[in-house]
Amino acid sequence: MGIIKKTFYTTVLTGTAFVGYVAGSTSIICPLPRNDPMWQSNPFHRYNVQGNPSTQDVCIKRVPLSKIRPELLQKDGDLALEFCRGVWAGWGYRSQRRILANKYQEQTPDQLWSPRDLATSNYEPGTRITDHFEVVEKTPSAITVRCGDSPVRSPGPRESDGLFIMYAEVDKERGEVELGLKSCFFDSKNKHDGILGPMPKYMEAAHQWYSRLWMVSASRWVTKGIL
Repeated sequence: MGIIKKTFYTTVLTGTAFVGYVAGSTSIICPLPRNDPMWQSNPFHRYNVQGNPSTQDVCIKRVPLSKIRPELLQKDGDLALEFCRGVWAGWGYRSQRRILANKYQEQTPDQLWSPRDLATSNYEPGTRITDHFEVVEKTPSAITVRCGDSPVRSPGPRESDGLFIMYAEVDKERGEVELGLKSCFFDSKNKHDGILGPMPKYMEAAHQWYSRLWMVSASRWVTKGIL
């Protein structure tokens, strides 16, 4: 019983400490401010054709420049690309990737599935990721994917639609890098009035914690080279 009790308390304390670290090292902004560039972006207007209300947020982590892998700061675009690779290849996405692989990998073997492919892809527009994501825009500082459903089975307007933006911006004055995971979910098929997005509050809260975990996972790749 002593061993069981000790193991239990160690697990609880470790889990509590990890949750505290995740919450303390990341921040959530919700909803997105009105001047956020996403609202004027081509992907947002292309896919939210109904102009429907959305559920949106951004998870942010600031990292000192000194902790970023030096080779990622040599060429414009390398940091954002490597951050994107860390998002998909890291442990934060592992469980969801496995679930989707069990259901859809045999139907879409030409998409990105393996950790190696996810960690080495250039994520050019048109790249499809684990059946449920497709790159729709790439800039030196950000990569945008369409999310919510399969681009193979539901390429047009759909009830579950959205954008997921991974970005990395260097702030030389502060000596920091801002890493961001920006999400926007909407119904692109049916017209909705009002201001409330499609995601219930409990799902929104769960999504934000998932974004925090994803951020911690991906940031390790651009700082330590560990997935």
